[in-house]
This record gives sequence, structure tokens and C-alpha cells, in this order.
Amino acid sequence: MTQQPESASGRALAITFGWSAFALAASAPAEIAAQDHSRHEDHGTPAPAPTEQADHAAMDHSAANESGDGLTLRRVPEDCKAGESEHYTEDDGRFVVWRCAGTSQPEMGHGSTDYGEHRPALVAPLPTQFSGCRSLGALLDDGSVVQGTICRPAEGSGTARLPAKDGGHQGVHFDLGGDWNGMAHGFAWGLYTEQTGPRGDAGAYVLSMAMLSAEKRFGWGRLQLRSMISADPLMGQRGYAVLFAAGETAGGQPLVDRQHPHDLFMELAARVDVNLSPGTTAFLYGGPVGEPAIGPAAFMHRASARLNPEPPITHHWFDSTHITYGVVTAGVASRLWQLEASAFRGEEPDEERWDIDAPRLDSWSVRATLNPSPNWQMQVSHARLEEPETLHPGEDEARTTASVAYTSGTGFAATAAFAAKNRMPGETLTAWLAEASWDVTERHTLFGRFENVANDELFPDHDDPLHDRTFRVSKLIAGYAYTLPLGPFGLSLGGTAARFFKPSALDAAYGADPMGYTLFAKLTLGQHLR
Repeated sequence: MTQQPESASGRALAITFGWSAFALAASAPAEIAAQDHSRHEDHGTPAPAPTEQADHAAMDHSAANESGDGLTLRRVPEDCKAGESEHYTEDDGRFVVWRCAGTSQPEMGHGSTDYGEHRPALVAPLPTQFSGCRSLGALLDDGSVVQGTICRPAEGSGTARLPAKDGGHQGVHFDLGGDWNGMAHGFAWGLYTEQTGPRGDAGAYVLSMAMLSAEKRFGWGRLQLRSMISADPLMGQRGYAVLFAAGETAGGQPLVDRQHPHDLFMELAARVDVNLSPGTTAFLYGGPVGEPAIGPAAFMHRASARLNPEPPITHHWFDSTHITYGVVTAGVASRLWQLEASAFRGEEPDEERWDIDAPRLDSWSVRATLNPSPNWQMQVSHARLEEPETLHPGEDEARTTASVAYTSGTGFAATAAFAAKNRMPGETLTAWLAEASWDVTERHTLFGRFENVANDELFPDHDDPLHDRTFRVSKLIAGYAYTLPLGPFGLSLGGTAARFFKPSALDAAYGADPMGYTLFAKLTLGQHLR
């Protein structure tokens, strides 16, 4: 493929697109929709109950219906304590009572007593869409107050969903004025790695990502403007050492046993959600840089990998499309399910990491997602990519993925996934992944990942006798991190050790027992300790 030269005008256009979105946000007129400052999970104290008596004659008892949740709340005992919970479900809405207070409640005890069902007026209007878990309060007909948390699937990368308890992007939320809300999130990750064996390497490098988004809610739905950038191109085209990783190029040569740097522009996109009926919306997402509907959320957006410093060696099986130049996705969603389809550019980003590649729509994908509870998320997806790899011209790819994610909401998260990459023409290469992260306490975290993949790109030299041969290799990595809160930031210090498993035919190239070691310090904006 002919490389596109770095274009100053291309950079200026992209920067103008990103920042003009937020200029628009700051100057947009007010709307009647309520603000939502809590896209991520709120583990703190909910909004305080109102102190003044409500005028019941003037209360709008249809608020729950208008919100699209169709919630039925039961009055709870006066002596309920934090930590006790009662669950109610109607029209796919969930309300978990975890603290209550009453202004005129009669004495009640626990047990099977039915305290009656009410259609309450909400203390704070509940918008039709939000991501993760949100605290809210409700005022019952008799003046008593219940407060609790309602959960909806959290937003990951692109239009991918996460479990509601994952919380989504745990950034800093702020008011932009005019009923627009902003969110800033990001990290800078300093690392030193050593990969052993004849193909190994050692070195220090910095990974980074910065996200800035603006969102406004309307009576008919919401509008979201999103941008994400990275300073990874500063490390050079060859990226950093990761044994058995393969994908993309540097200097016209394939990158093997190295992870390529991400592009400067990781996302420049917008999303519109339109209410169809209570609890159901249609959405349209797209832009010059985005992520199509294929695979699970990209690895750096998953709670199960949030402190794992190494990218998966299966990255190009599951989520290599998380930076795609030209994406349009349309879908329909409720809190339980989401169906979507994308048109996008199938070719991977080129070596010029500072510019925007020419967007086009030559490939497609479909994805179905299920969120059966606030703790679980499942997806299955299929894509047809046109000539995704520069070094394989004329070769298309059919990619199928399936994954399951679990988040406890109290510090444990796990993901399991399978992918099949069918080259056309060519064989089908499969990959498996299982990863987890456990906050033993608010400061101490253990994490790990196991991967198994069939890879035929480990020997790109056509003169090598092992060229184009497929080898199934595995990687097991385990790590620990200690996190310190620093105001709106979190500083995580830790390290990992990795062991690789391979056939003996690779001993000459990789050594009998290759290993990997990494030390890191990660500074995160909006770090949320659980």
C-alpha cells in the first residue's frame, strides 16, 4: 500500500473537528432535559432526601413512566439500614433500595408484609439513557422517601457495551453550560519491559490516552460528541517489545514480537440516541475515526484489564478495529439487549501515525449484545473486512467473535472470549482469551490473563523455512498493582511476569523458555477506587 504523507492540513482538520464540538457544547442553548453527571457507577452517598414537605396535589405521578423506566417502587421499612437491599423489576428496569429515610412513615417491621405499590414522582428526573449505575431518590405518595441505585449497561469503546457494574469510563464529569455535560478521562503509563530469548528485547516507553466528550439530553433522546487521542506516535513506528505479538508494519516491514503504537487520533465521532418507546432507543454512531460493531470492548476499556500493562497477543483477533478510519453504526437497544450493524473501512491504519487516513466504507459487521443483569454482558459478532492487512493484498477476512464479561461491582472483573479469523483465501485461525482483575482492597490489585492463539505471521521472511506455517502459542501473565489516590488522579505502581508456551519447533527462534517482565507506573485521571 502506498503510504500517505503526513499532512498538516489533515491534522488541522481533525483538531478543528474535535475542538469545535466542544465549542458547540459550551454555546448550545438550554433544553428541558435533565443533566446527568454520573455516567459512571456512583459508589458514594446518594443525593440527600428533600427536607421540605411535598405538595402531593401538584406532584407529577407519571414521572417514572415518562422517564422510560416504568419502575414500581415499594415503600421500605423505616429502620432499613445501609447494606440491606430489596430488588424490584418492571419493564426491564431495576431499582435497588440501599438506604432510606422517612418524613412521616408509620412503624413497620421486616418480613413479608406488603407495603403497597406506588408510582412515585422522582426527586431528580431520570433520563432515558445513562451508562452504568446511578443513585436516585423517589418520593412516595405518603411523603416517605426511598433512595437507591438503578443500573443500565455501561458504555465501552465505540458502541460496545460493558456490564452496568463496570461503570464505563470513570472520568471527571463537569458542567459545560447550556445543559451540556462534559467528561475527561485519560492516563499516562510509564513502563520498562524485558522480553527474554533470541527474539526478545528490553526498553522503557510511555503509553498514553486522553478522552474528552460532551453530551446533551433532549426530550427525544441525547447527542454525544466524542474524541480520543494518544501520544503513542512519539515512541516511533516500531513500538515496543511483546513476544508473539504480530500486526501492522514499520518501515514497510511487518511488526513481529512487537506492539505497534496507536495513532494520534483514536476517536473523532458522534452518537445520537432517539427514544422509540419506554426503555427502547435507536441510535446512530459514526465519524472519521471510530470503532465498528465487532468484538468486545477494546482491551484498554475493560475493567478486567485496566491495570494490565501489556496488550493481548490476540489483539488482532478481537479488537484491532478499535481505531478505524470511517465508521457508521446503526442499532436498536434496550437495557437488556442491543442489535447493531456497521459499515467501515476494513484496512488497518497505515504507518503515518500523526494523520487521518482516508475514510471509506468497504466492510461491514453485525453484533448482538445481551446484558441479563447489572453484573453480566455477553456479545457475539461477525465482520467481513476488505483487505485489512497491508502485507496481504487481495486477501479479505471474515472475523467472528464471542465474549462474556462479568463485574461484581465490588472490585472483581473478568472477561472470557473466543475469535475465529478466516482469511479469504486461506485458513481459519482461532484465538482464546481469559482475563481477570481483583481489587483485594482499595489499594491492592491482582490481575492476570491467559491467551491461546494460532498464528501464521511469526516468520514473515519468505526465505525462512517456517514462513507461513501456523503455530499455536499461549501466554500467561500475572501482575500486582498498588494504587494511591491523588485528588482526581490515581497513581498505580506495579509489575508483571509472563510465561510463554510454544511448540519445540520454535526453540531456535525464541529459546526453550522465553519469559517477559514489566514494571510500571500508571497515572490515571478520574481513577475510581473500588
